[in-house]
Amino acid sequence: MIEQIRPEASLDQLSPVRVEPFSPADLPILQDGRIYHLHLKPEFLASDILLVGDPGRALFIMKEFLEDVELAVEHRGLQSVTGTIRGGGGRISIVTSGMGTGSLEIAAIEISILKTIDFETRTTKGLAEPLQILRVGSSGGLQAGTPLGMPILTSYAIGMDNTGMFFDVPANDPEIERVERDLYDYLTNATPSEARFRGRIFPYVTKSDPGLLEALKQAAHELDYPCIEGITVSNSGFFASQGRDVLSIPPTIPEIDRLFAEFDPKLGGLRLENCEMESSALFLIAGGQGFPTATICPAVANRRLETFLHDSESAVKRSTEIAIRALQLNRKRLSEIRCSE
Repeated sequence: MIEQIRPEASLDQLSPVRVEPFSPADLPILQDGRIYHLHLKPEFLASDILLVGDPGRALFIMKEFLEDVELAVEHRGLQSVTGTIRGGGGRISIVTSGMGTGSLEIAAIEISILKTIDFETRTTKGLAEPLQILRVGSSGGLQAGTPLGMPILTSYAIGMDNTGMFFDVPANDPEIERVERDLYDYLTNATPSEARFRGRIFPYVTKSDPGLLEALKQAAHELDYPCIEGITVSNSGFFASQGRDVLSIPPTIPEIDRLFAEFDPKLGGLRLENCEMESSALFLIAGGQGFPTATICPAVANRRLETFLHDSESAVKRSTEIAIRALQLNRKRLSEIRCSE
């Protein structure tokens, strides 16, 4: 017979308030003081962070842009690097989030833990300086006119995953709630009536930080790199949820990539520009805590023209240059705000 360690709580006993200090089960910290998945100690992480999906991209950015590398840690395929931007540009960390919002959730929350929780007391502490996170990824362009390699700056992210739905972050914007309803109706109406999951896919919408988005635009202008601002769709996977119909199993929503391209969100002329797999949860989790977050992704495929960029290093390098400059510009802005308070 299995011994029951503690009685099961009834619904009226469940508290919406988190309990501190956090337990080892809720907050796993290894014996050497490293966080469980990223394998980092709090002092290892800078306050300016480039978030990448591919661990190889983290090493590529390190070789291209960093000097005085303090550490390079790999654990469970998640590569993290901290060093100084070449030419005296300040301290920065490059952290791998892996593929998809599920893996992104782990990385984003552990970054937050490293900055906002005292590992000795397991209690919340204040930030020594503002934390800002900028995702540098790759994506599939949805519009026929988007050239391969073009950096796309994300203004809004549409979450087609359900990771974000486990975080009760208010929309605080009637336009966001309208787009969620409009897109739900649009996709449901395009789903075959006999489809098992018709009407069960619920998009949610999140926003990038306005200040960091403006810094991306300013950085691209200063570097004389053309870019596109638009809405990014964060899909739950790479194949069926992005319209890649390669199996004998029919997709729930046929040609979903074309539907995204043709959808009008009625947001000042913005279009759904690209598909990737992480930004929606990043904006919701990190942005919901007040951390400036934004995304820049070059288009390495064009879904309308069915083309693919096989050598994407130069496109990633340009986007990374924009991202680093944007972090510096926004850091300066944040410092000026703090000094004026």
